Amino acid sequence: MPHTLKDVLPATARLGAGGHLEIGGCDAVALAGEFGTPLFVFCEETFRRRARAFREALPGADVYYAGKAFLCLAIARICAEEGLGIDVASGGEMHTALAAGFPPDRLLLHGNNKSDAEIARAVASGVGRIVADSIEELDRIDQIASGGGRRARVLLRVTPGVEAHTHSYIQTGQEDSKFGMSVEGGVALDAAERARDLPGVEVAGLHAHIGSNITGSEAFLKTVEVLGDLAAEARRRSRATSGKRSSASGARAGLRPRASRWSRGAGSSATPW
Repeated sequence: MPHTLKDVLPATARLGAGGHLEIGGCDAVALAGEFGTPLFVFCEETFRRRARAFREALPGADVYYAGKAFLCLAIARICAEEGLGIDVASGGEMHTALAAGFPPDRLLLHGNNKSDAEIARAVASGVGRIVADSIEELDRIDQIASGGGRRARVLLRVTPGVEAHTHSYIQTGQEDSKFGMSVEGGVALDAAERARDLPGVEVAGLHAHIGSNITGSEAFLKTVEVLGDLAAEARRRSRATSGKRSSASGARAGLRPRASRWSRGAGSSATPW
């Protein structure tokens, strides 16, 4: 069934009396006249609907909004009201969320090139989880946290070897990805064992990202299977008793009618392991 413009536009979009596009009751032409172009217009109603759809589809799971999509003070506050966590990928995004009064324990600091200053602020602010992208970064988190008399909760970002069906430029879970620690190569398990001996870190679980613009759930299910096997082996070796699995990737926007129902099958989540 061919898609229409209606399937792409925000939930509140409509054609106004003057023949102009309206979003949230605001005339797009009038907005452009007042603020100039290019102009980013964010529909709060659409955001809240999608947030609730993901939370309903994943009961009991932690659902995170990717701050890199768009983050400002208002969005951070809406995320807090809707019960979402926020995945921040830079010091600036972390600062924006904290400045908005967002609960730091519901923040997750991401990125494969974190500075010591970003890690230090995350630790000092009580950010809920820091995603360690490599063993070297795991060591830096430990040094910074233990140096301040603290213990940081971390997720180990692993490369599950799952090739998502999306464009090669935005695939991140295949074995040759520059992101994360290889499961197949044994680096992920080495990191889990190393973390056990680091006083400044507590491994809260595993994290994997397999790509963006993904339309189906098959690759996500395979990723969860890989993470489950890795978690079981890590637990066997270290006798760990609790933690999280985090599968986080990008769903395609609603470019066709069926895409709007994608969240019923899979999404960004964390479940006990």
